[in-house]
Amino acid sequence: MYAFIKKFLARCTGRSASSKGTPSSAPSSAPSSAPSSAPMPAPAPANGDRRPAPDEKPGQQQQVLAPAPAGTLNISLKNMSTSSNVYAYITGLALDHNNAPIFIQSDGHTVYYPTSPSSTGSPLAADVAIPLGAPGNSVTAVIPKMAGGRIWFSVDGKLTFLLNPGPARVEPSVTNPSDPNVNVNWAFCEFTFNDSQLFANISYVDFISVPIAISLTSSSGAVQTVPGMASDGFTRVVSALRAQAALDKRPWDQLIYSYNGKVLRALSPNNLLIANPNAWGDYWNAYVAQVWARFTNQNITVNTQAAAGNLTGRVVNNQISLGVAGTFSQPTAKDIFSCSTGPFATGSNAARNAVIPRLAAAFNRSTLLIADQFPNGSQPSAYYKNATTNHYARIVHSVQRDGRGYAFPYDDVVPDGGADVAGTVSDGSPTLFTVTVGGG
Repeated sequence: MYAFIKKFLARCTGRSASSKGTPSSAPSSAPSSAPSSAPMPAPAPANGDRRPAPDEKPGQQQQVLAPAPAGTLNISLKNMSTSSNVYAYITGLALDHNNAPIFIQSDGHTVYYPTSPSSTGSPLAADVAIPLGAPGNSVTAVIPKMAGGRIWFSVDGKLTFLLNPGPARVEPSVTNPSDPNVNVNWAFCEFTFNDSQLFANISYVDFISVPIAISLTSSSGAVQTVPGMASDGFTRVVSALRAQAALDKRPWDQLIYSYNGKVLRALSPNNLLIANPNAWGDYWNAYVAQVWARFTNQNITVNTQAAAGNLTGRVVNNQISLGVAGTFSQPTAKDIFSCSTGPFATGSNAARNAVIPRLAAAFNRSTLLIADQFPNGSQPSAYYKNATTNHYARIVHSVQRDGRGYAFPYDDVVPDGGADVAGTVSDGSPTLFTVTVGGG
């Protein structure tokens, strides 16, 4: 079971055919939200317990469309912003065409398979901007089976996608000041649609900006919903980051990016390190020292939620020793915020790779001083309570209508039997995937 989940989640956010940033940048091999092999979300409620979609009023039924052709899926794209100049873009890897990069064209259903260009930074040969029309309007798109899928939205301007030889997509970047999209207001959600199911999530791993909500309807009529932020959610994020910076004198306010006097987005703490490698300095040092002191004198247990089961150990020779998973040195701020460097770098040891998400999540959520079992020793109500914590993740969760959203790379880690906090939906027989932009 867990082997299947790990394999499936690993495909959900892959970018093996894309590259980010400048046209000459190399293809990225790291997903924006790394798979944790966490248990899958609970099944959607039965049809009789149907939950409303995020933009649905009481008594309304979700949009009913003609069935999509076999092997495809209907996507309803809804503009609930205040702008009539909103565009959607759908990208991914075509599972039935050797994982070739694809776009959905502006008509919402024609597939565009780009060919390999002769030079980096080449333009697309098709219009892939899907106009959503006036506020309140919906547009239906149809997609084939795709891995590493994204639905992008831009408000009051279009996005620029380019191609490198391969072909490889050059995707919009929020960390490259020369990127043509850096001053455009945009956001995205992530999905994979394969033979097993549709799996999707709202991602804030890189940054937070435009509100997005997702809803998934199954053939049984059951509906799963992640409502996301209200229309004022991003404004509240900005205010809270500034307040936190004033409180602890750390650069939370430097996460905020503005252009021409308008705040466009707030970067994740990890992305701030790209422009300023020393931004977080010794932020986590005191907390890490307390954790090491605690587990020098008592056991720590990590439930891998995989074949290795529970691994128990202590700090030995200044490293946490966890049996077959090996030893873990003290992480730095970069290691904790990125979840992928230092002791959190993955490799060939399967047990270690299962421990890493759970330790990294415990650090970001600051639960290592209140429990001795991870992730089973605490619940979401206890996350982010320590003064030293990932305040970006804390704030992002606090402004979601139901508290759910993917705020750091291993935010899908949950205790056994615990509820999803990462804002995911999945179903083996999907009939309609609804994505709403604007928070209205």
